[in-house]
Amino acid sequence: MLGEVLTAMVTPFNADGSVNVERFRELAAHLVDHGSDGVVVAGTTGESPTLSDDEKLELFAAAVDAVGDRATVIAGTGTYDTLHSAHLTERAHELGVDGFLIVTPYYNKPPQRGIVAHFKAIAAVTDRPIVAYNIPGRVVINIEPETMIELGEIRNVTAVKQANDDLHQARGIVEDAGLDLYAGDDNLIFPFLELGGVGGVCVHTHVVGRQVKEMIRLYKQGDRVEARRINDALGPAYELLKVQSNPIAIKAALNILGHDVGGVRLPLVEANDEEQERVRDCLERLGVLVPA
Repeated sequence: MLGEVLTAMVTPFNADGSVNVERFRELAAHLVDHGSDGVVVAGTTGESPTLSDDEKLELFAAAVDAVGDRATVIAGTGTYDTLHSAHLTERAHELGVDGFLIVTPYYNKPPQRGIVAHFKAIAAVTDRPIVAYNIPGRVVINIEPETMIELGEIRNVTAVKQANDDLHQARGIVEDAGLDLYAGDDNLIFPFLELGGVGGVCVHTHVVGRQVKEMIRLYKQGDRVEARRINDALGPAYELLKVQSNPIAIKAALNILGHDVGGVRLPLVEANDEEQERVRDCLERLGVLVPA
């Protein structure tokens, strides 16, 4: 198992827009110190569409060096190009990452058999775990239940990051495909735990990692009432992520909290004043920021 709380990391940038590798290393260590069992590097939260291959590989290596001895490092190597994805996966494997997050090919809308072929080709270049990322809201197509079963037959496809609130489909990932189920939307962690889920690939754990880790621990120990109480108390964290397209809001939150992760790359834009105030309000209600 890759861990229960996997934080999909933001990528810190310098004032000139270049990657701030030192701040990235500091943030990775902070996350592991505050509840994360592992980090996902160069996912969408890390602005992967605007990172060059060299930047991604530099970040993978930095994560392995910074926290690889005490947390898992999952490399986001999936794109809409199978050959490119396999190449990145092979290079990341050489750098020592523990596993890979592979998103459903986006924009080009392959048929379901094309999705299976995509994952098979990528799985062939590594023997380490692959997490399939199903996010139909962004890639347009859903990995259908029958396709999940086929993916489960690929030896090193071991888990699914499911950003789809269809609980019937989520149950099938566990019961029919035999794969580890991770919530791909942070507010799905608790309902997915009720279906046998492992945990989540999270964004809000940048600021509430310990609370999420405790919620999962309590649930798995049988204290569902207290686990649900924590989930309910995390409402402002779920609200925060809806302020603006990810990772605009979480980067604003981190900057407010003093982590200085910089801005975002176009076509994303930084949170405006009204959005900043909404983010600040969420942080205050979470108790992680003292009101001014």
